[in-house]
Amino acid sequence: MMRALLVFVCSLLLAQQDATFSTGVKVVNVLATVRNRQSQIVQNLTKEDFTIQEDGRPQVIRYFSRETNLPLTLGLLVDISGSQRRVIPAESRASYRFLEQVLREDKDLGFVIHFDRDVELLQDLTPSRRKLEAALDSLATPVQSQGPGGGRGGPGRGGPGGRGGSTSLYDAAMLASDEVMKKQTGRKAVIVLSDGVDTSSRVSLTQAIESAQRADTMIYSILFSDEQAYGLRPVIRMGGPGMGGRRGGGGGRPPMGIHRPDGKKVLERMARETGGGFFEVSGKQPIEKVFSLIEEELRSQYSLGYSSDKPEGTPGFRGIHVVMNQRDLVVQTRSGYYAEQ
Repeated sequence: MMRALLVFVCSLLLAQQDATFSTGVKVVNVLATVRNRQSQIVQNLTKEDFTIQEDGRPQVIRYFSRETNLPLTLGLLVDISGSQRRVIPAESRASYRFLEQVLREDKDLGFVIHFDRDVELLQDLTPSRRKLEAALDSLATPVQSQGPGGGRGGPGRGGPGGRGGSTSLYDAAMLASDEVMKKQTGRKAVIVLSDGVDTSSRVSLTQAIESAQRADTMIYSILFSDEQAYGLRPVIRMGGPGMGGRRGGGGGRPPMGIHRPDGKKVLERMARETGGGFFEVSGKQPIEKVFSLIEEELRSQYSLGYSSDKPEGTPGFRGIHVVMNQRDLVVQTRSGYYAEQ
């Protein structure tokens, strides 16, 4: 009798501990996409196949699930600067077909931002595919800047000259993260359609990535460039971490000898550090194929949850490193997160 009572008390204490953990401890959620050596997505893994480290320290994976049915907030960030004008119709058609396949009107939300010198939220969060289609249809039609009093903008919005050749990619990413995604819960992703060349943002690439990380938002970058927009003259590309900041108001074709950033490296870094993916449109891989690959990733993610062993109240960036216990597998996740005060 005494032994049975002891077992009952121990079970009750364990249940209380579990309840305390589930309600009083902040859980860090990590979305992961896993591929094999043939770059095929692997969908039959278990918790035991993963190991997580935070700032080099092993963490206990307490939650594990497949994220095929959780609500999704999805944003499209479309570059409409002069260098992209000729590819916008193809982007619009493929984007709408993608939204038709991915967004579920009873669960998911979408929004559309377009940017050149200015950044504008063309369609706010909505479950309506019809409204999103209307926003995408309007992308190929040149519009005049409404100035500070018209529409919704963000860093880098406004300025003389209306819309032109300048590009504020980093400002657009920050607007999407700070003004839209930060208020949402669940899975969050933005898709950037651009050549990656930023010429007029007020924030840096590093700041744009940090805003996405703070909003727990993945960036999927699609490099869709029109090299003829820059002319046939030689161009010296510049790349590497930390690119950003204001680069002047000029746009379109850079004159001989003027450097422009390496857009591919920019888009690769945005995707890599937020846990999204980078894709490049080409003759062998048209934009429709790129969108189908992104759709497959969004339908095949794993969610890993752990409680950080660092004390609460110590803010700052914490690095996340996910390791696959099977050596022939490669995992794609965000590089870390920002703990709040």
